[in-house]
Amino acid sequence: MEHLFLNVLNVVLPVLICAGIGFGLAVIHAPFDNKVIGGIVSKVGYPTLIISHLSTTKLAVGTFLDMMAAAALAVSGFAVLGFVALKALHLPVRAFLTPLMHSNVGNIGLPIALLALGDAGMAYTMAFVVVVLISIFTVGMWIPAGEFSPKKLATSPIIYAVALSLILMTTGTSLPQPVAKSFDILGGLSIPLMLLTLGHTLATLQVKRLGRAVLLTALHLAMAVLIASVLIWLFGFTGTERGALILCCLMPSSVATYLFIDQHVPEYGPDVAGLILVSTLSTILVLPIALSFWI
Repeated sequence: MEHLFLNVLNVVLPVLICAGIGFGLAVIHAPFDNKVIGGIVSKVGYPTLIISHLSTTKLAVGTFLDMMAAAALAVSGFAVLGFVALKALHLPVRAFLTPLMHSNVGNIGLPIALLALGDAGMAYTMAFVVVVLISIFTVGMWIPAGEFSPKKLATSPIIYAVALSLILMTTGTSLPQPVAKSFDILGGLSIPLMLLTLGHTLATLQVKRLGRAVLLTALHLAMAVLIASVLIWLFGFTGTERGALILCCLMPSSVATYLFIDQHVPEYGPDVAGLILVSTLSTILVLPIALSFWI
């Protein structure tokens, strides 16, 4: 049991340390532009990470697509269950549904999957990341804004990165070596920058009503366990696929969703900040338990 605990600690601690450095940068007021870094990660880092990793990982296209389908069902499940729960709790859907629907699979899920499950686990997690990112920057923006904008979907570099990756995976084609090396370098920026941004953002959130945040965090975790269990049964996932799905479902609420809430329903911004902060801190307990007894 002690050996298992140390292994889990070795997986979780590097992620916490990197996020903690970002938190420290905010505390000492070091120059750090979240918007610039977020733009670099979403427009350059994520697409090149997806292409460089998927094009070199020996992964069946069918299995990758299965994981994408599972991710789409997971986001849909969070949406339906979250909508019902928010109505029952008499909380505004526009403010709280987006963070309940979308988990932080990018900032936390990718590094945890890489450390715990290796390259294959990271590749499966990328399938989940792709779906969640597309959903965040389409549906996740539309719900708080109260409007539909397909332009964001059509102009997302991530969609084209996935399409190119699937072509390379299906045909067994490799990118020219200079291009592959360039994408490898650029993609390598993503995880460190995401973790620094996560810590920095958490340090700058204005939090209110921690009781509500704890309640919504517990609700999110309960939904995650239910959805992961159903999807494992439905798809028959085992081994690395199963582990990646569980980790992705258990991730805390996405930090990116706070920006949309703060922009469109700012009166609930501090409440959503509380949910993100508490759900992120809960991973310190949740991930070791999951890695020890469920994965």
